[in-house]
Amino acid sequence: MDSLADHTGVPVQGRGPRRKALRPAIAGAVVLAVAAGGAYAAGLGPFARDTGPDPAAGKQARAFLADWAAGRLPSAAGRTTSPGTAERVLDSFTAGLDLGRPELTAEPAVEAEDGTVTVPFTARMPVTGLGTWTYESKLPLREQGDGTWKVDWRLSLVHPRLSDTEKFRLEREETEPPEVTDRQGATLTGDEHPSLAPLMTRLGGGGGTDSGARGAIHLVDRVTGEVERTEARFGARTVRDDGPVRTTLDAGWQSAAEQALAAHADGKNAALVALRIDDGEILAVANSPASGFNRALSGTYAPGSTWKIVTSSALLLKDAVAPDDVVDCPKYLTVGKRFQNVELSEHPGATFRKDFTESCNTAFISLRDRLDDGELGDVARTYFGVGQEWHIGAPSYDGSVPVPKDETEKAASMIGQGRVQANPLIMASVTATAVSGTFHQPSLTDGTKDTTDTTPLPRDVVTQLREMLRATVTDGTAKILSDLPGEIGAKTGTAEVSDDQDNNGWLVAHRGNVAVACVVEEGVTGGGSAGPVVRGLLAAVPGDAE
Repeated sequence: MDSLADHTGVPVQGRGPRRKALRPAIAGAVVLAVAAGGAYAAGLGPFARDTGPDPAAGKQARAFLADWAAGRLPSAAGRTTSPGTAERVLDSFTAGLDLGRPELTAEPAVEAEDGTVTVPFTARMPVTGLGTWTYESKLPLREQGDGTWKVDWRLSLVHPRLSDTEKFRLEREETEPPEVTDRQGATLTGDEHPSLAPLMTRLGGGGGTDSGARGAIHLVDRVTGEVERTEARFGARTVRDDGPVRTTLDAGWQSAAEQALAAHADGKNAALVALRIDDGEILAVANSPASGFNRALSGTYAPGSTWKIVTSSALLLKDAVAPDDVVDCPKYLTVGKRFQNVELSEHPGATFRKDFTESCNTAFISLRDRLDDGELGDVARTYFGVGQEWHIGAPSYDGSVPVPKDETEKAASMIGQGRVQANPLIMASVTATAVSGTFHQPSLTDGTKDTTDTTPLPRDVVTQLREMLRATVTDGTAKILSDLPGEIGAKTGTAEVSDDQDNNGWLVAHRGNVAVACVVEEGVTGGGSAGPVVRGLLAAVPGDAE
């Protein structure tokens, strides 16, 4: 029973009583995740007051940003006053600048004296193979005759400098990727390992620098093409002359990871990371499709019930629960909105161990009051390094666990939803930390800088986590791995995306000295989608890398 929350999406209601101008909406800043689509963030908390701008206006703005972030451009355009033009511009902006899925962060809405509402936002646009272009813009909203709200379409909301006379142009400087070797010195190529092709130019500087790929985004005159200013520049202007880049990758694990995705991901967007538990060295990074955005290292996903490893750690650390304690698992639990379990399953009188192995959402949410509002994020940062700055040898997203803005979001964060953000790199590292007790900053190249500062988990907590992870394979939702050799522990996850998209499927596992994490977008369930991928990988590579 992984992460599912019953909610009503983002319909826009008519305007209520006039609210005072220039007051921020109670919803506050909302992060809209790239892969998660921001569906949860589009709802209001249960404690909204009848002051400030009409909540329906901010709700429509966040829904527009969620659709844009998730690539649902027709839906995003339909929330504007000019759907046809909006869809065309958003599509050409994305394609022309070779952008991956953005991260869009909405700020509080403000209302002007004339009744118009503005929602500022920060855009973090991943430019494929180069880096992230970050800028700020604003969404203007206007109330319609029927009382609903629409984004008042104009080019400048996409970017403040986009206009009828000026547009953006991406220019790349073609560079030869450096020679890259695996941990044994064997040459790695993009032909043999397609997932590595987009990554190789990012390894050009070694030790985490990005001297391989270079390029820029320019603001140009629409008629003459003349460059008026450079908005963003990517890559250093240095030349490598110090030989091959030696990575921590293992050619055998890399090949097995790519083959597992090709065979079992069913053509869906998916990503996988395998790393060594004792030192964090990355053995494999695989993406499906292999070209384009590196979901494995830079994706931002709700981790769903795989996050219950961190939640369990937080509860066990303060003796808030023990594995044999009875924590009921009902079908539903309402905390501002109704949360439920997959297939509406329930386990009356279940122990906390059973709640973990069966991934009971309602049981975990019922324990939320045993943690302080910021405690889950503190534990993630202090013991697991999540949210600290990692230097792995290539660009990466290092996770986020913000303090919940209300009780509903706190409930969601207990099961890896709300604004909790991770990716396969982070969740492989979380798994490695849980079963070893010590965080090791993941690394992809030699000589990476480590500025993290973490505390080891107590041995009794590690013992309890390992036992529950093992029980999830032998008696729980990860039975798909139960017939493989070795003492495997695992955790499944099903992460909600939006009302009109299937859930993402997750599975993390450990065996010997290796931890693995896999996500399959719209995989529906973790055991059913990510499970076969991880099983295929572990079956193909039965031993640890040297």
